[in-house]
Amino acid sequence: MKIDILKVLGVAAVVGCVALVGCGKQSETNPVKAPGVGERTGAALDRAAEKTAEKASSAAEKAVDKTGEALEKTGEAMEKAGENLQK
Repeated sequence: MKIDILKVLGVAAVVGCVALVGCGKQSETNPVKAPGVGERTGAALDRAAEKTAEKASSAAEKAVDKTGEALEKTGEAMEKAGENLQK
């Protein structure tokens, strides 16, 4: 029974040491590498989102302008119809 407990404690100690070494601070002699795939993908998604937001804003401005023009034409037509009714 004691051998089983000692084996478990030994394995736990080895795993703990490996975890501590693996999570330790990296030395500054390691050069900084180029961004990885995830970072490049994230940057590409950010650029795509910015472009999409710009296009949507531009389209919204155009839609507001067209709606304003349509309302002006409708108002003019209603005024004309009102004048014709009064005659």
